[in-house]
This record gives sequence, C-alpha cells and structure tokens, in this order.
Amino acid sequence: MNADRAEEERPRRSAQSASNAPPAIWTPIAAIRCWTRAIALAIALVAPLATPHAQTRPKVVEPGPAPESILWLGNSFFYYNDSMHNHFGRLTASAGPNARARSVSVTISGSGLDWHDIDALLQPDRIGRYSFIGDNEIRFNKPGRQFDTAIMMDCSQCPIHPQLKTAFHDTVRKFSQTLVRNGIRPVLFMSWAYKDKPEMTAQLAEQYTIAGNANNAHVIPAGIAFAKVIGKSSDIELYQSDKRHPSLAGTYLAACTVYATLYHKSPLGLGYTAGLSPELAALLQNAAWEAVQDYFKP
Repeated sequence: MNADRAEEERPRRSAQSASNAPPAIWTPIAAIRCWTRAIALAIALVAPLATPHAQTRPKVVEPGPAPESILWLGNSFFYYNDSMHNHFGRLTASAGPNARARSVSVTISGSGLDWHDIDALLQPDRIGRYSFIGDNEIRFNKPGRQFDTAIMMDCSQCPIHPQLKTAFHDTVRKFSQTLVRNGIRPVLFMSWAYKDKPEMTAQLAEQYTIAGNANNAHVIPAGIAFAKVIGKSSDIELYQSDKRHPSLAGTYLAACTVYATLYHKSPLGLGYTAGLSPELAALLQNAAWEAVQDYFKP
C-alpha cells in the first residue's frame, strides 16, 4: 500500500517526456530483482498455510511404556460422537490383539479441569473396578490402582482465558502431583481452535506445552492435527455446526493423534475407520502422525 501511495504522489510525466524516454533495458540486476520479488510473493502466499505451533518446545518427547489402562478426564469435547475413548480403543484394537488398552472416560459437560475431584476418582476399587466385555458381561479387574495413565483436558478456552489461565496451570500441577503419587502418568490433551478462531491453535499449543514442561507431562497435539487437516483441505468438516465440538471426522482425527502420541507409531493403515471412507480415514491418520512428528521434533 505504501508503494501505491508513492506511485500516486510521484509527479506524472507528460506525454511528451514519456514518449522520449529511453527503452527499458533487461539487465542481470533487473532479472535478479524480478526473481526476488517472485520468491517473496511465493513465500507470502504459502506462509499463511503453515501449521501454527507453540513457541515453547516440549521437553517430554519420549512416549514411555505403552498404556494398559487409561483414565480420560475432560468435557463434551471427549464425549461427542460416542466418546473419543471408544474410538481410540477400537483404533488400538485394530493394530493387533496385544495392543488393547482399557479406558474409562469421566466427563462433565462444559467443565473446566478443576471441576473434577481427582482424589475421589483415584480412590481404590471404585472407578475402573469392573469392565463390560463381550456380550455385556461384567469382568472384575484386579484390585488396587486401576489406571497407569491419565489424559487430561481443560475447557476449550480455559488455558488461554485471562481469568481462567491461572486455574488451568494450578490444576494441572495439582492433578499431576496427585497422579504421580498414585503411580499414574499424567498426559495433557491439547484441544483444538474454534472453527472461526484459528488463532486459538498457537495460543492453546503454547499453554499446554508450558504446562506439560512444568509438570513432566506428555502433551497430545490434537489441536495441531486439526490445523494440519484444515491447511490441507477446507472441504473436510472437522466441526459440528456450533464451530466448537468435533464432527465424527474430528473425533477420529483426535483419536488417531492420541494413538500416535502414546505409542509413537503412525496410525496410517490401521483397519478401524469409524465408518469414514478409507480415503478420508487415511488422510486423517497421516495428518495425526505428521502433527505428532512436527510437534516433538527438536
């Protein structure tokens, strides 16, 4: 815009002086300037498509031992579409008979993480004491500690809200300390931006990464996976009509990202597709793996 103003303010040549101007000469310097402008334009066009990331790099990059029993703590972002933990379980089971992980999801609609009572949830022989298997048969699990991993997500705005950010970090610290004391590995689930607020991706990524580093907790970069898919194709609908909650494709993408993070394996080629087309499932599987690789690279 400044260049346009400069052109407008520059005195116009008369028709006579313009006609007497010498012809333009194409020199190597002119060619270099032309190519420089072209490269700058190309970078400017591509840059907005780059996937947002946290400025802070994650310190916890190793996945640790494969989980056998997982407690999911969150809100409606988890329980939409028959619950993310179910899709994760089916996805994991499709990797082979020895890859199963038992999951229990504890969610409160519209809640922050601090709405959960972590001490009550971890009391022995309560939540997770038995499971439904096969044809709705009840199987009693071993007494004592029921989970080796806990995946925690705060409300969609809490980590970046000016009045709730402190509560997010305080709760993650408290819950992580409680989990570790009980022999449970804390894991944070980085949620996604609202459909009409893409700037939330980098903001959420930053706060979840800071919290993960402060509490030696692994972070699942689901929000980055959402941004990757949106950057690849705007035709893939990851959201419900409210522009916040996940569509089935969004839940499946998030479940793939959980798998890729906890097992540090690509979900590409796994048989479970949640009823999505094989082509769409493969794209989401690959995007989840790319997000995990990008987030944890040095």
